[in-house]
Amino acid sequence: MQEIRITGDTIRLGQLLKLGGVVESGAEGKDLLAAGAVLVNAGVETRRGRQLHDGDVVEVGEWEFRISAG
Repeated sequence: MQEIRITGDTIRLGQLLKLGGVVESGAEGKDLLAAGAVLVNAGVETRRGRQLHDGDVVEVGEWEFRISAG
């Protein structure tokens, strides 16, 4: 599991996917989300604008990220 440190309180899911190197563009992220391939806290997420907070876990295939704020 990779820890993603953010400076604010939240980060959007689409931004995280790009920051983590899962996708290169917003369009790729949108397609991945539409396919139901992204899990947030073990539930399928389809919203690119979903706000992620400290402690949230995002899973995409072999990728796994934990948000760390502050």
